Amino acid sequence: MTSIQQRAALQRQIWAIANDVRGSVDGWDFKQYVLGTLFYRFISENFSSYIEADDESINYAALNDDVITPDIKDDAVKTKGYFIYPSQLFVNVAKNAKTNESLNTDLAEIFAAIEASASGYPSEGDIKGLFADFDTTSNRLGNTVKEKNSRLADVLKGVAGLEFGKFDAAHIDLFGDAYEFLISNYAANAGKSGGEFFIMSPSLFTNECHLHKAA
Repeated sequence: MTSIQQRAALQRQIWAIANDVRGSVDGWDFKQYVLGTLFYRFISENFSSYIEADDESINYAALNDDVITPDIKDDAVKTKGYFIYPSQLFVNVAKNAKTNESLNTDLAEIFAAIEASASGYPSEGDIKGLFADFDTTSNRLGNTVKEKNSRLADVLKGVAGLEFGKFDAAHIDLFGDAYEFLISNYAANAGKSGGEFFIMSPSLFTNECHLHKAA
């Protein structure tokens, strides 16, 4: 499959997630959940790649949280700008999403913890409010906790099924393309201007992580 075909297939999958899963949720509102989930997966895989450092003997997602020392966490935040414990990684949350009766509140706590990990560090201003648009308790997801969890689990499952490959330059490019594709399509369909939504800045795909207003 060529890179063009790969991107086209990925875009079709993303659009299907955004439209098939959202149900009665307004498309422009729901795109925040798809974008947020894409973003959550990206920073999880970005962070795991950093910790593993191409050492095939290390599987960060399989580690217990209690092996993380304060020094490990401190060094990671200084380098990456944020910290994610193994249990908080997208892959681990998505794996048990369908049976997790507290999925919406667990996600809210994880997002809050990721943002809080930068507290007191130079990256604090960049990380603060990172998931502000991803309200896992909103009635837009459903009137009951069960409905909210079901819809969130479907989004997590859909995003987990997207094929990005190994975390490298190609992987990063595909993530960026996917993110921009979804934003541009929803903006076009909702009549939004470029300055009315957030996009990921190029620096997110290297070491630091932050959002900025589109020009």
